[in-house]
Amino acid sequence: MAQEDVFKKVVSHCKEYGFVFPSSEIYDGLGAVYDYGQNGVELKNNIKNYWWQYMVRLHDNIVGLDSAIFMHPTIWKASGHVDAFNDPLIDNRDSKKRYRADVLIEEQIAKYEEKIEKEVAKAKKRFGDKFDEAQYRATSEHVLENQAKRDALEKRYQEVMNAPGGIDLDGMKQIILDEEIVCPISGTRNWTDVRQFNLMFKTEMGASADGTSTIYLRPETAQGIFVNYLNVQKTGRMKIPFGIAQIGKAFRNEIVARQFIFRMREFEQMEMQFFVKPGTELEWFKTWKERRMAWHQALGFGAENYRFHDHDKLAHYANAATDVEFKMPFGFKEVEGIHSRTNFDLSQHAKFSGKKIEYFDPEDNTSYTPYVIETSIGVDRMFLSVICHSYDEEKLENGETRTVLHLPAALAPVKLAVFPLTKKDGLPEKAKEIIDALKFHFNCKYEEKDQIGKRYRRQDAIGTPFCVTVDNQTLEDNTVTLRYRDTMEQKRVAIADLQGIIEEQVSIPYLLKNLK
Repeated sequence: MAQEDVFKKVVSHCKEYGFVFPSSEIYDGLGAVYDYGQNGVELKNNIKNYWWQYMVRLHDNIVGLDSAIFMHPTIWKASGHVDAFNDPLIDNRDSKKRYRADVLIEEQIAKYEEKIEKEVAKAKKRFGDKFDEAQYRATSEHVLENQAKRDALEKRYQEVMNAPGGIDLDGMKQIILDEEIVCPISGTRNWTDVRQFNLMFKTEMGASADGTSTIYLRPETAQGIFVNYLNVQKTGRMKIPFGIAQIGKAFRNEIVARQFIFRMREFEQMEMQFFVKPGTELEWFKTWKERRMAWHQALGFGAENYRFHDHDKLAHYANAATDVEFKMPFGFKEVEGIHSRTNFDLSQHAKFSGKKIEYFDPEDNTSYTPYVIETSIGVDRMFLSVICHSYDEEKLENGETRTVLHLPAALAPVKLAVFPLTKKDGLPEKAKEIIDALKFHFNCKYEEKDQIGKRYRRQDAIGTPFCVTVDNQTLEDNTVTLRYRDTMEQKRVAIADLQGIIEEQVSIPYLLKNLK
């Protein structure tokens, strides 16, 4: 099945099984805004819990914060968002549609990568077990040609995006013309010039019309950490190096929001700013690269589905940057950014606020503005990567196909579903008794409608790792049939043993123990 077809099925599955709904759907929706349904909110909360416990519980020098969405407008002047937080936009004169110029170019890069992968896949099918993929990639004329085009385009793209004085808008349009990129709607190359558009949402704060002031919905959560740096450091008696972690909503007026929840106008971030002594930042940058990749790979999705994309051209405030990319159905895409931000943010806030924001180091009796290593992960992108990798249409021995989400058990919305075999003979009461005993430990679901097979399929579709069937034998010996989602294996176990069997495997600590 083509990967774009897989992605369409994932999007449909998310709605059908209560993971993600279009926001305000009964009013025909609101572009690039989504609501998380009953199963989606559980999965999302489990992802956030996995990140929070790793950051705050497993590191004794990282603490949490929850800063306000509304912040003093000068904060965004100091951070550079008022003047420089812009997207490059281009219009097609024939379709009257507006696009992000950088996204058009990134999609063109992805097309070259897709051509390469198709060539490799065809060769692999043709040569079978004798296929040497590395040799083929190094010698195939078609692969090398597309790789050269891809690399040349990537180089030009990085040059225009990181040009002195800001993005080279004319250079960006020239790339679009040279690559003969067409409008997906009109199919023409009748483009306007590229221009900048600020992404921050504005609103008014104040009780009266003449007493209001313009403020912004925060476009990132990091600045809330920076402006609270001294509060946390002093009240927590924190010593360098230390980190501040935060999970919260951010808002960006994306003109071209696409690929479902990958790029939205209202989204959630999990960010940690790690404050270090100047001169040690690159060592800490390397450390956090390793730690963050280990955290992702502990989910068991396979190392081949992750890669680092190190930045050759850096933002003016950074001296190192990389992205953790995950293989989505539409190519490798960024799910997390790791940046060495130097002391830019704290220095800017000291300058604009007039307040001294330094750290006194008792070890060498000096004061300095700390450098910062940032790890920033999008909750929604992480959610999408988990769903996409877990989705499977599995052929069974009897010829049937089951749709199943092979979610990591600790992230699954429902951990255990309990079914009475029939609606009589006291079986429902016994099933609910099991639920009442276990619901304090993990999320359980009771279901009695339809045949057992159909109930199994519904739970497979939402990723429930364990199902229990209560039958007449249960009333005799207090045992039940425990069914495993991934293998569909069934075995008889004592009710008294259920908590011990299930709880360890579905807990966040169990997942964290996979970290090396």
